[in-house]
Amino acid sequence: MEKVKAKKHLGQHFLKDESIAKAIADTLSLKGYDEVLEIGPGMGVLTKYLLDKPINTHVIEIDTESVVYLGENYPKLKDKIISQDFLKYNINEVYENKQFAIIGNFPYNISTQIVFRTLEFKHQIPEFSGMFQKEVAERICEKKGSKAYGILSVLAQAFYDTEYLFTVDENVFIPPPKVKSGVMKMTRKEDYSLPCGERLFFTVVKTAFQQRRKTLRNSLKTLNLSDKLREDIIFDKRPEQLSVDEFIVLTQKIEADGVQS
Repeated sequence: MEKVKAKKHLGQHFLKDESIAKAIADTLSLKGYDEVLEIGPGMGVLTKYLLDKPINTHVIEIDTESVVYLGENYPKLKDKIISQDFLKYNINEVYENKQFAIIGNFPYNISTQIVFRTLEFKHQIPEFSGMFQKEVAERICEKKGSKAYGILSVLAQAFYDTEYLFTVDENVFIPPPKVKSGVMKMTRKEDYSLPCGERLFFTVVKTAFQQRRKTLRNSLKTLNLSDKLREDIIFDKRPEQLSVDEFIVLTQKIEADGVQS
């Protein structure tokens, strides 16, 4: 079969630089799991390096043309190609009660959704690494006080240690994207349980950043907080001024105020 044609509606940009593909594969520590799921393998430039590792590799690919190509060119993937949309697929069909890593040259149009989906299954995913648009990779790893710091930063860093690894130029893709790319890694914290209600924590973070220019006193009005709590000095701050730990403290204060998730 001839090479797969990149499809714009799927956000496909095929990596052609083998050294970068190998470098991404080598971000996996292979510690604490022996399964890996690659999202959006395309023509397998990253896959081939995963298949060389002592780990059980599955790939999930929504593009039927890529699925055919992978099946014809990578016999080691026999019965390990999942022809599905990762955002809708029930991963427990393959990974029930298993720990597994996620890796990929992620389709840029759904990359943030992939991270949020990963957070849903954090109890099974100790490691996550791959390529994003540079600004998205930076946002995931950003610390408080920056314009890029936001919902994705706080929620990812609440459960994972994040690290921006390296930048990738546009010219190593077919077709080249209009922006630079970045490779980042998330490693699940040893204790990733929150000392507050998780659903309420998500609600507080998302609600606060929906009006990021306002103080928390104003942006969290919809939570119907007591007047006494709203006098707390933490509510003088804007959301980008709070660290992950401070968002946890904020959620604990709101819980103590009687607000439920």
